Amino acid sequence: MSIKTVIFDLDGTLADTSKDLIAAANACFVRLGHGAVLDPVADAATAFRGGRAMLSLGCDRLGLGPEAVDREYPYLLECYGANIDRHTVMYPGAVEAIGRLRAAGYGVGICTNKPAALAETLMTRLGVRDLFASLIGADTLPVRKPDPAPYVAAVERAGGEVARSLLVGDTITDRDTARAAGVPSLLITFGPDGRKVADLSPEGLLDRYDDLDAAVARLIG
Repeated sequence: MSIKTVIFDLDGTLADTSKDLIAAANACFVRLGHGAVLDPVADAATAFRGGRAMLSLGCDRLGLGPEAVDREYPYLLECYGANIDRHTVMYPGAVEAIGRLRAAGYGVGICTNKPAALAETLMTRLGVRDLFASLIGADTLPVRKPDPAPYVAAVERAGGEVARSLLVGDTITDRDTARAAGVPSLLITFGPDGRKVADLSPEGLLDRYDDLDAAVARLIG
């Protein structure tokens, strides 16, 4: 029998990557002669929605068209890759909670819309890559979240089956991915959106990683 599996989003769920992401986006705007356009605190929620979302927000503020987003995106990735763990930290209790899941026999993996190489690098530098049996990034497959295929791959590569799994995330993308895969979603409330994620109607909310074990047991046993 396959194991029960818990799959995690990365940015804004496992780790607070917002400051390093915002810094990379601002490097693009500085290069264009506009200075730092995004705020590392006020714009953190946008950071967790990805590089293109940050560039789009900044370009909108500057009155630049969508072509600027496409043009600057490779430079954003370059800057981010060079400074990927300058400020990034795992959320309190995350490492310990994942260790408890593994000890209890659950499979654990990552499904992220961060490019796979960057995700691998970040998890390795944070010293936690070995905790996860799978890691599926934005470019691992031809599609990305909220298409369910990356989630399914993350579950299967962790040794599980979709029917006995759940997704821990922080955004509507994660909620929609879980819905498309037919599995429960557990959304964290300690990100920039706070308890407003309840409006997305997930099957569960996670206020702190100390409560992860009980939430997982309630949702998938």
